[in-house]
Amino acid sequence: QVQLVESGGGLVQPGDSLRLSCAASGFRFSRSIIHWLRQSPGKDIEWLARIDIATGGEMYSEWMEGRFTVSVARYTNTVYLDMARLKSDDTATYYCAIDATGTTRGRGTQVTVSA
Repeated sequence: QVQLVESGGGLVQPGDSLRLSCAASGFRFSRSIIHWLRQSPGKDIEWLARIDIATGGEMYSEWMEGRFTVSVARYTNTVYLDMARLKSDDTATYYCAIDATGTTRGRGTQVTVSA
């Protein structure tokens, strides 16, 4: 079955960078599109970015201002989300998913940005 396992979250300070990982298994990874989403307490889940594994094509939410980058390591079935210049508003649980709404997603990894 589909398994998505996020890791790499933690407590960081404003302005720091962080790399999240998403280990995928149980489906045809090479032909999939992997999405990153996040959810802050009391807010709806928010779509961030996606990557087409076959082509490497990336798409991002408009507000990112170039701070986040998604990439893939095909030989390990892993997708990354590199986050730079983190702000307190980036505090959330981050998920990877095989659909844009996050219906099929992992358990998430917590990112807390605080001074």
